[in-house]
Amino acid sequence: MREMKTARDVLEYLKEEEIKIIDLRFMDFPGLWQHFSVPSRELDEDAFDKGFGFDGSSIRGWQSINESDMLVKPVPDTAFVDPFLKEKTLVLICNICDPITGEDYTRDPRNIALKAASYLMHTRIADTAYFGPEAEFFIFDDIRFDQNEHEGYYYLDSVEGRWNTGRKEEPNLGYKPRYKEGYFPVPPTDSLQDLRSEMMLLLEEVGVPVEAQHHEVATGGQAEIDMRFAPLVHMADNLLKYKYVVKNTARRHNKTVTFMPKPIFNDNGSGMHIHLSLWKNGQNLFAGEGYAGLSDTALYAVGGILGHAPSLLAFTNPTTNSYKRLVPGYEAPVNLAYSRRNRSAAIRIPMYFTSTKTKRLEFRCPDPSCNPYLGFSAILMAAIDGILNKIDPGEPLDKDLYDLPPEELARVPQTPGSLHEALKALETDHDYLLKGDVFTQDVIETWIDYKLNNEVMALNLRPHPWEFALYFDI
Repeated sequence: MREMKTARDVLEYLKEEEIKIIDLRFMDFPGLWQHFSVPSRELDEDAFDKGFGFDGSSIRGWQSINESDMLVKPVPDTAFVDPFLKEKTLVLICNICDPITGEDYTRDPRNIALKAASYLMHTRIADTAYFGPEAEFFIFDDIRFDQNEHEGYYYLDSVEGRWNTGRKEEPNLGYKPRYKEGYFPVPPTDSLQDLRSEMMLLLEEVGVPVEAQHHEVATGGQAEIDMRFAPLVHMADNLLKYKYVVKNTARRHNKTVTFMPKPIFNDNGSGMHIHLSLWKNGQNLFAGEGYAGLSDTALYAVGGILGHAPSLLAFTNPTTNSYKRLVPGYEAPVNLAYSRRNRSAAIRIPMYFTSTKTKRLEFRCPDPSCNPYLGFSAILMAAIDGILNKIDPGEPLDKDLYDLPPEELARVPQTPGSLHEALKALETDHDYLLKGDVFTQDVIETWIDYKLNNEVMALNLRPHPWEFALYFDI
């Protein structure tokens, strides 16, 4: 579909394509896409300025019941035709505003991302922050779970799962990736090639450029589709489209997708390595003559990200399950160090290409459970803080960090061991996020309170199935 930049462009497209329905989408506080729909006749030029009303008290982490009225304001250049719905529907991503003051809502994640991009320009460090996330996910054939007063369990299955080599499938053809060996044999072992290709082509259709798709390391249907990099807000929008397309394409084939970081015990979890570079006047500010071809600006950004990593992870790794992936001794990068090529470091400097245009940092800790508007913004704010304060990242570590002697490894800082630890770090280290009023104190406090009460404490109150194996007979 053609590019649309203005309200008039959208309205002309509605008539030309005989669009029947407008779907208005926005992000809730924890990180799920929400929506409601209106007939296309309800969309006129005034609607882009005045917005549509809805009940904000029903959205997680937002307004109280006595201040519930909110507005969604459609953003013209986010428009795309939904490829899954029966009736022809145009999707518009929206910003959230207060109906009385008309101001952008401070707890709207997209508003926070817009402020982060604006703050970068205000510092005059750069005019654009490019992000390139590599979001991994699992494609399952069945999932069941429950937790109540007398039982707690989950059951998942995949026709690719190595655990099914002995299952009677009439016939069982035997091509099931070994644990940790899914990266990446050709079909028939890779049974999901056509499905991932369909996902890739639909992403292109809705305006998300894709660079590659492939099977990932874990058995049981782990996959990755890599999007082409884009500016912060645009990439966060694209990641929401990515999740939407991937999940709904799988559903078409009676399969299900999860972006949960660690759904399978004893095999690789799903990360979301995030590539970052800062540009000004068309020049890549991260390219230079220093270590691994980095500039001083890039190294200071590394210092900021590593220095603030414990609190940063409260946004980039925001679930209790995130820390089932970030466990010392495995492949996930828990050591807060940087290195060229070395994938066991929290920050890697990719060395595939030598062009100055491709020079970037790869932050390997994040996972795809994060709210991209908040996660990307927090990473940018940490990098900016590093640059403004010239934070020294220390010496790089080019050794295999998992083979370091214990006394040397003890000197390398590590990521928090739980969401609770990350939230504690955020409680004490968040001034860098408040700069430019990007994250407000209210946003920080609400995030910590929501996560503690709805996730950390909720999990702590429930017996774990493995505890019965450990303790039932004591």
